Amino acid sequence: MGDATTPPKGTILPALAPESIRLAGKIIRRGGLVAFPTETVYGLGCDAMNPEAAANVFEAKQRPQFDPLIVHIADREQLGQIATSLPATAQKLMDQFWPGPLTLVLPKQQAIPDLVTAGLPTVAVRMPNHPIARSLIQEAGTPIAAPSANPFGYVSPTTARHVADGLGNSVDLILDGGPCQVGVESTIVSLMGPQPELLRPGSITSEQLSAVIGPLLTGSPVSNNQPTAPGQLARHYATQTPVTILDSPEARPLLTDGELAGLLVFSKTKETDDRFAAIEVLSATGDLREAAHHLFAALRRLDARQLQRIYAEPCKEVGLGVAIMDRLRRCAA
Repeated sequence: MGDATTPPKGTILPALAPESIRLAGKIIRRGGLVAFPTETVYGLGCDAMNPEAAANVFEAKQRPQFDPLIVHIADREQLGQIATSLPATAQKLMDQFWPGPLTLVLPKQQAIPDLVTAGLPTVAVRMPNHPIARSLIQEAGTPIAAPSANPFGYVSPTTARHVADGLGNSVDLILDGGPCQVGVESTIVSLMGPQPELLRPGSITSEQLSAVIGPLLTGSPVSNNQPTAPGQLARHYATQTPVTILDSPEARPLLTDGELAGLLVFSKTKETDDRFAAIEVLSATGDLREAAHHLFAALRRLDARQLQRIYAEPCKEVGLGVAIMDRLRRCAA
């Protein structure tokens, strides 16, 4: 970006400083890339209306161009730039869950570059419930397209340091807003068919959605490289270390002699297991929201230990547990 007012690439600045937001907005308007916090994970943002900027996002992440991006807006007025129409179900969901970790798949405006939507006639859009994210969008004066700010397919970042470790100098600026509150990506619902379809589970659960708009169809992992929304590929959110999901919370693996293994558990147990080189506990009490908040950071810590394998304890697939197990299965695929 190189001028006297722009720091070197990969610089981390405190997100709460007004001058950081002003600089970040300027970088977005120039076609640059800014990593920023949301309530879910950190995003790698660019001007959603600029195809060259979108191409830089794909290049920085090494993301295949068949995988669409989510467009983030600061208010409903910007929705008119993104979508051509809003079904009644969209209005109900926005009234209930926006701003928040819910992404809606809608018919797109022609002004949205095809690269952002992977050539699809639809666009994935959400209004984040994070003051830094919304301030950045307002300062930039444009909707911001942003996937997670990490190399494609790897564990999503929930801190600014995770972004710097994964993308380094590929980002013009990193806004540090502290750890993300939710810790897993947004729920994605498609409103393009006769019945709403849940494409990706998240912290807004299927039960919560159904209470507002009735039953939803459930999408399956995509294996043909033609996803209709982010996060649908069978293998995603993956560590470099192989992950094996245990059959039950009580199960413990039979380790081979000399096997260097880590263990991911959901709640603190009374006994310790010294067979494992590292153990990560997601929640002392087994609270699913706390577990989701810690999930990606714990996987990253285990991955950094140069283990031969990570064994993961499953949780009950109710509420937020559905999203947690979705991420673990894709990680282990």
